[in-house]
Amino acid sequence: MPVAEQPYHHGSLRRVLLARAESTLEKDGVDGLSLRQLAREAGVSHAAPSKHFRDRQALLDALAESGFLRLTAALERAVEEAESHARARFAALAGAYVSFALAHRELLALMYGNKHAPGAASQVVEAGHASMDLTVRIVTEAQAAGDIGPGDASRIALVAFATFHGIATLAAGGMLDGAPVDEVVTAASDTFWRGLAQA
Repeated sequence: MPVAEQPYHHGSLRRVLLARAESTLEKDGVDGLSLRQLAREAGVSHAAPSKHFRDRQALLDALAESGFLRLTAALERAVEEAESHARARFAALAGAYVSFALAHRELLALMYGNKHAPGAASQVVEAGHASMDLTVRIVTEAQAAGDIGPGDASRIALVAFATFHGIATLAAGGMLDGAPVDEVVTAASDTFWRGLAQA
């Protein structure tokens, strides 16, 4: 006897599929993702996901876009809750980035892999730029206030992101030689900012 298909309100199936897809991604990696398997887990027909994702790549793009939007939201919250001066906001952003990266390792890899892939979906690229734009804004404001030296704000933000991402990668691989992650993030942020102030 066939299993009854689960009823979903308009739009809710997409959210269910994305949530299940992310859970599978973190557990089994990107190779474990299948629209047909997601449909089975959600209790819908194997054709139902195609109403929201035309193919597997569209699902991956949607996951990447969602990840970038959530990353940016997490960074914005951290910056808003920090003290008003740029150095504190920069440090808060660093901590929030590393925390997100460690909590969503497979998702982060998918996000950047899709963003920088040839022919990347425009919505993924656009969403990916938002978190970097926030960092550029902090750097630009600090330069305008005379807190740090002049320089290409976009390049400075890129190097900062590379630093934060590197810390997260080392932490995820257990390669910080026992040093607490938050202490490493704080030290890196302080060192980076002092270098900018002396430029």
